[in-house]
Amino acid sequence: MTSVASGGVAPSTAPGVGPLLRGWRERRRVSQLDLALRAGSSARHISFVETGRARPSEEMVLRLAEHLDVPVRERNALLLAAGFAPRFRETPLGDPSLDGVRQGLERLLQGYEPYPALVVDAAYDVVAANQGIGMLMEGVAETLLTPPLNAMRLTLHPEGLAPRIRNLRAWRGHLLDQMERQIALHRSAPLRALYEEVAAYPVPDGPEEETAGSVVHFALPMVIEHDGRILSFVSSIATFNTPMDVTVAELAVETFLPADPATAKYLLMRVA
Repeated sequence: MTSVASGGVAPSTAPGVGPLLRGWRERRRVSQLDLALRAGSSARHISFVETGRARPSEEMVLRLAEHLDVPVRERNALLLAAGFAPRFRETPLGDPSLDGVRQGLERLLQGYEPYPALVVDAAYDVVAANQGIGMLMEGVAETLLTPPLNAMRLTLHPEGLAPRIRNLRAWRGHLLDQMERQIALHRSAPLRALYEEVAAYPVPDGPEEETAGSVVHFALPMVIEHDGRILSFVSSIATFNTPMDVTVAELAVETFLPADPATAKYLLMRVA
């Protein structure tokens, strides 16, 4: 990519990158000296960049963003603020250039069956799911199953999975905490709106139902009733390593592992 100005930065936008970088550094709780050591620079230079006294090169912006673990979408914003063109493209998931990504995700989801697994984007919209997820969706209101499906709405809505989740308060708290961390990371207005929506969904009164026998000690399980049985899952989330595309960077694969032998036996029995 090339700079929009021969001096390496556009004068009208240069001052914006310093406060943005300072914001990310403070958000990561990293001192100027620590960041300088990581990036092979000096605390003095980092200070000058943040105050606008020095104009960072494109390489320096990307290096600082890397060491501050800035999301790919926000790295583009930093480059623009510094007067450079965006480095990372944002390709629609249906584009032929991402055929390999889509096919790989589909194989992954199918290979995980009969256990539930799905892929969501940055707004928790479901972009792919396997039959295990379809099993859990039985009984969910049709209005929630109209595309685009949203994983948070499906889980926490009173006409979604919520009435069948036996430890709803604990699981709801886990999901809301997860969303808060994502909002702090991505500063997304749509994600904030989704959070406010699902956080306002009513929660049944009374104590949390007993889930003894389904509790694991290494992770909080989702304990859910299905077809008269109590199933227990622990979830894990995976993302792409070193993505070069905004769309791919924001995809997450969530898989649900049986948390007890009874759940595993039931799921395997369904496909036997």
